[in-house]
Amino acid sequence: MTLTETQTPASTTAPPPGRLFIGGQWRDASDGGRMDVIAPATGKKLTEVAKATTADVDAAVAAARAAFDSGVWSGLSSRERARILQRAYTLMRERSEELAQAESSNVGKPITFARVVDVNNAAELYEYYASLGHHLDGSVRESTGQTHVYVKHEPIGVVAAITPFNFPLILSSTKIAPALIAGNTVVHKPASDTPLTALLMAQILQEAGVPDGVFNVVTGSGAAIGDHLVAHPGVDKVAFTGSTEVGAHAAQLAGSTLKPFTAELGGNAANILFADADLNTAMHTVIAAFVFNTGQFCMAGPRLLVERPIYEVVLGILAEAVPQVPFGDITNPETVIGPLASATQLKKVAAMVDRAKADGARVITGGEEAELDGFYFLPTVLADLAADAEAVAEEVFGPVLTVQPFDTEEEAIQLANSTRYGLASGIQTSDLAKAHRVAARLDAGITWVNGWALLDPATPFGGVKASGWGREGGPEAMASYQRSHSIVFNLEQGAAQ
Repeated sequence: MTLTETQTPASTTAPPPGRLFIGGQWRDASDGGRMDVIAPATGKKLTEVAKATTADVDAAVAAARAAFDSGVWSGLSSRERARILQRAYTLMRERSEELAQAESSNVGKPITFARVVDVNNAAELYEYYASLGHHLDGSVRESTGQTHVYVKHEPIGVVAAITPFNFPLILSSTKIAPALIAGNTVVHKPASDTPLTALLMAQILQEAGVPDGVFNVVTGSGAAIGDHLVAHPGVDKVAFTGSTEVGAHAAQLAGSTLKPFTAELGGNAANILFADADLNTAMHTVIAAFVFNTGQFCMAGPRLLVERPIYEVVLGILAEAVPQVPFGDITNPETVIGPLASATQLKKVAAMVDRAKADGARVITGGEEAELDGFYFLPTVLADLAADAEAVAEEVFGPVLTVQPFDTEEEAIQLANSTRYGLASGIQTSDLAKAHRVAARLDAGITWVNGWALLDPATPFGGVKASGWGREGGPEAMASYQRSHSIVFNLEQGAAQ
């Protein structure tokens, strides 16, 4: 099955399947290399794409550099760039079902999730940054002495956008939209397993009016071309989302040429459930937080901390409710939990759960692979593990929830902050004073109170500790794709002349 065959009949402008997009042209890899794309829901081949070489990366960077230096994009006013991004938003809406079907089949997302979460959020990111483009400006600064100072905010140059397998469309948009509105050019390297919507977006952006060379896509192995792209002397900034280990390696490579580096890395968020919470509402949040995107969400809530008086009650609710969450067929609009994105990810999750069971975990529900074609793991709840157990301390990245009791507010905070990660956190309580007090002490870039995964394009998110640095979303993200340029006039010299 080719990429073209997976699209809806309404699509008449499908990009050539499996080709790179460089300098506004579709092309094969320089050595003709190809690689298979596997459908997680079946474990079978979905299509194939070009397997780029380092020569292809060089060509993409050269195209981006030439486009940037020519001023064909950076030389436009921000309002002109905004109008083009707004057209991209409109095209994404027109082709929303095509994007949803590609994301669903490629990543193994339930189709309703792909439509409601992935496509909607990605499109809104383009709309949001287009709106900011109408308000970009510099500033005049008060200065001492006879000087006149103004500050310009300029694009950085060529941006390498490197994205993971779990949210290909959204996590590319969090980088590409702010980078483009700020006037940069982009080379996008999507995850090798999930490149299909990146190819569709190349076509959409071109149709919207983004000039040739401003946006480029290279597909292939991260080990083969990702390192080359990050370390490339022609790249001026790297925006990376992925695991902490790979992110640390990429940061070292980026540091070799002293380029700015934004990193949104692994997470292992704690969700703190106090006994005073509305338990009915809170349990819906607890379950949604760990099954969201089949647990393949760096801001998922895989660690549940429960105040001891309701600990066994909560475990009982989870035992009954979690197996009722719709699971399986991703084409069924009712399905909530689909497969993991790859055989590798399935093997990793299964191994971690097996080790947790060997460490004495009490399996409340799940705990094993599902007897289905594809890469399915049953939603799993594990109790009674120690705080330093692997499944508690490290990111599982699957539909797995660990549950621990706590006795005091102080203990809850200590347990929440006990891992090396600090991306997200949650608090479920009816006491808003307590929520403010606890939230202020949590090591996290974002904290949700009485909810989870409440995200908006205007809301920045990102990590602390081993979860990375920098922010995506909001004006904070756009600022990271700009550099400040101070221009100072000596008024005394001008007067003397």
